[in-house]
Amino acid sequence: MTLIKSISGIRGTIGGPSGDALTPVDIVKYTAAFASFMKKKQKNKKMTFVVGRDARVSGKMVEGLVVSTLTGMGIHVINGGLSTTPTIEMAVIDKKADGGVIITASHNPGQWNALKLLNQNGEFLSDEDGKEMLKLAKSENFIFSEVDDLGDVVTDYNLIDSHIQRVLQMKYVDTDLVSGARFRVAVDAVNSTGGIAIPRLLEAMGVEDVIELYCKPNGQFPHNPEPLPENLSEISKIVKNKKCDLGIVVDPDVDRLALVMENGEMFGEEYTLVAVADYILENEPGNTVSNLSSTKALRDITEAAGGQYFASAVGEVNVVAKMKEVNAVIGGEGNGGVIYPALHYGRDALVGVALILTLLAKRSMKLSELRKTYPDYYISKNKLELKRDSDLNKVFEKIKSHYSEYPILTIDGVKVEFPDGWVHLRPSNTEPVIRIYAESTSMEKAQNYTDNVKALIKQLLNE
Repeated sequence: MTLIKSISGIRGTIGGPSGDALTPVDIVKYTAAFASFMKKKQKNKKMTFVVGRDARVSGKMVEGLVVSTLTGMGIHVINGGLSTTPTIEMAVIDKKADGGVIITASHNPGQWNALKLLNQNGEFLSDEDGKEMLKLAKSENFIFSEVDDLGDVVTDYNLIDSHIQRVLQMKYVDTDLVSGARFRVAVDAVNSTGGIAIPRLLEAMGVEDVIELYCKPNGQFPHNPEPLPENLSEISKIVKNKKCDLGIVVDPDVDRLALVMENGEMFGEEYTLVAVADYILENEPGNTVSNLSSTKALRDITEAAGGQYFASAVGEVNVVAKMKEVNAVIGGEGNGGVIYPALHYGRDALVGVALILTLLAKRSMKLSELRKTYPDYYISKNKLELKRDSDLNKVFEKIKSHYSEYPILTIDGVKVEFPDGWVHLRPSNTEPVIRIYAESTSMEKAQNYTDNVKALIKQLLNE
């Protein structure tokens, strides 16, 4: 059983003893703490929260507890039911709400669920706010409302449609052009709420030839829900055999987007953001941001377009903070997470789909042809298990010393930049491991960087 408490939310496996998993007791506790924190922050005004959930089996149970707890705290709740993370983020903004909760464990398997917590801007809590909320939860110092002050609930099952309309209104989305391209598209939504949102978006953009794979939002994940190549063999075969122009894959809460090229090969989740950024920069030159573990290709295309690239610490809240600081026109993470601030500061697969389709239609290109226009980089993602008492500060200092001839970034662990790539080491927030990501111009070179660093760390830990 697992319960992970972080600034962006509370994540855990369903069932088991309270405090060790995401049980009803824990759901009520952390929802009440979040509500108490937001009421305190906003001077105890009468507040409105938006709530939604992905389709996983435990979602309805968790939703009931969250909504009831919020009304017990005197909060008016707009319940969107089956929804997506970016949809709830958008709804907080559009409804001028004071906060939001999206019930989803993102790419985690079906036995997991989570509370993702949003502030009044429809964004994840800052590091400072998140820590204060967790401190409040630990103290359990929250007061529920008396009967005359209880909140109420309204349902609004049109939030996804409202989100789609906002996406279609974006400046660089051209539905007429996309409709005229007559794309054939396959969609794998892992039987979650992407099965509602993505086909509706495609229909609204005039894409009539859609092959739906696992688009029933029943929470029965047919494969590991993380949109990685090893989990997507079925849609890859369908795209190739059915002669689709592309395949669209989203995770259960629809904030990550992976693409399958017409030849059945993966476009590369690292390149989702690269392609969207390429299109935005073509129309609106400016700065870009991604986290330290994302591909160097974004820097390359940004600088070629006359902009400046900036790196942030890993985590959506860190990417967003950096984007605001440098006034980035586009940003995100290399896991297929696109953040387009002209609409909102949140990873949004619907935004990615709309912009990618418009880009392909404008350039009259196949997805494989588009991929060839970008630099070829290969990322090796590994981890090294640690003993609980390992001295990571010592390890990082030694790594910095060993590679002192190269540029080094230390905003999140240690990242060493080589002439033909980089290696990034950072401690995991959820388990006793060091995550080691490396990128270079071939997978062999990237793996060599990883192997060399692993060997060095093992040597340091055994000294």
